[in-house]
Amino acid sequence: MRHCINCCIQLLPNNEYKQHIGCGEGPLHGHPECPACKGENKIVLRVDGKQMNLLAVLEVRAEGNESWSRFLRFKKGKRCSLVFGLMIMTLVMASYILSGAHQELLISSPFHYGAFPSNPSLTDGENPSDTKEHHHQPSVNNISYVKDYASIKLIINSITARIEFTTRQLPDIEDLKKQELHMFSVIPNKFLPNSKSPCWYEEFTGRNTTDPYLTNSYVLYSKRFRSTFDALRKAFWGHLSHASGKHFRLRCLPRFYIIGQPKCGTTDLYDRLRLHPEVKFSAIKEPHWWTRKRFGIVRLRDGLRDRYPVEDYLDLFDLAAHQIHQGLQAGSAQEQSRMTRIIIGEASASTMWDNNAWTFFYDNSTDGEPPFLTQDFIHAFQPDAKLIVMLRDPVERLYSDYLYFASSNKSADDFHEKVTEALQLFENCMLDYSLRACVYNNTLNNAMPVRLQVGLYAVYLLDWLTVFNKEQFLVLRLEDHASNVKYTMHRVFQFLNLGPLGEKQETLMTKSPASNARRPEDRNLGPMWPVTQRILQDFYGPFNTRLAQVLADEAFAWRKT
Repeated sequence: MRHCINCCIQLLPNNEYKQHIGCGEGPLHGHPECPACKGENKIVLRVDGKQMNLLAVLEVRAEGNESWSRFLRFKKGKRCSLVFGLMIMTLVMASYILSGAHQELLISSPFHYGAFPSNPSLTDGENPSDTKEHHHQPSVNNISYVKDYASIKLIINSITARIEFTTRQLPDIEDLKKQELHMFSVIPNKFLPNSKSPCWYEEFTGRNTTDPYLTNSYVLYSKRFRSTFDALRKAFWGHLSHASGKHFRLRCLPRFYIIGQPKCGTTDLYDRLRLHPEVKFSAIKEPHWWTRKRFGIVRLRDGLRDRYPVEDYLDLFDLAAHQIHQGLQAGSAQEQSRMTRIIIGEASASTMWDNNAWTFFYDNSTDGEPPFLTQDFIHAFQPDAKLIVMLRDPVERLYSDYLYFASSNKSADDFHEKVTEALQLFENCMLDYSLRACVYNNTLNNAMPVRLQVGLYAVYLLDWLTVFNKEQFLVLRLEDHASNVKYTMHRVFQFLNLGPLGEKQETLMTKSPASNARRPEDRNLGPMWPVTQRILQDFYGPFNTRLAQVLADEAFAWRKT
């Protein structure tokens, strides 16, 4: 027995309508008449009882037993042809009705809570000049999405009402050691005093024929880095220190970290900064060791691999360590000063926000919040580390992120649908858990079709500020960097206490084209829909306001980007 839902849409003057929904408990041919419709001026949509995503089934019922009995007497082949023809005719008629004078019947989103604005081309408070800024013609879907704004706004209001920026409870150093016993046994408490970067000597027990990178996981899993390690391997023995029949190698950690955020210009900053002769980065631009590799994560959806030990991470800084060692062993004070001024950096854009692995390794969670975060471990070894953050308008960041990572079917329509779905998922989490628990919720983050959580800058920064001082941060905006590269780079030089550049060096650094810019095929897709932009502005607004308060800079509210 098949059941269905009767959906009666009563047409009124001026293209308005009322919708009445009733459920029939009987079989298909026993639907009760909708009491609100009286059988006049209505289009009946019968939607099958199964849960269906954005699908309306139009059903045409034949009247009279005589016509039905004649139909049954047709041969099977003719019967199928007639059914197929009726289906085509029905679809054509439905398409004409739904795309013509009654556009209000278009169903494009699962979120319909109330009446839509009478003007489908503009949202509340939006003026025509705002729409003209986006150089594209509004599609039928865009018009339908505009009408969804009021219903999606209810979801955003529900999220906003539950936003609470609370101070996290910091873990004890002994608890950190219990989680990472090996790491604490390798990295010392004190570093060499005559080096700007945190470095120390450790004994190397291998022979001169020993391959120091034989088991390095970065080499094993990434073919493109093998040539780099081949060069390090050849020079390795010549950069050891020898004393009392023992061999010692210089180990170093970064002095500064570019910690985030993705699609905010970190690659461009990295490419320009590494042109400074005093700056040396890791052999790999983004090792992602603190957030992923030390847990054995390459791609979380692919499961866990063997964990990368801290020695594999330290190997990435051997090139810089060799130069610093050369300076420490130099005879002349000038050469020693030049080499020891080298400052090591690392630029994994996941460091600030990605703590997805905690649910697999850490116990003692408090109400779904992670007991340990990445910054807890970095601070344990480097309490004076310097941290650079590059941010951009989170609305534009999300669209750029979508265009970069989406593999197929990219469009403004698809982006809007994914944003809507992500907002609903985030709201569902916020109904039961705290803001911090939802932001760091691994299951939620993997389920969301777009990385909505990455743009919640205030949440991450406040958690970092619980362990590091505000003076240890340099927070930049991509919008400022794009408009004045020279000014941004000078701010970075000053923050890292770097020496001045010559005119030619500075010209090369500041005049080079931007790195990792949007691909031409993605630019051809055009901007997101204005209504999608407004939805995201409403969602990110409270977080941007809090960020601007923390940084004492209204530019980070992105009210005017």
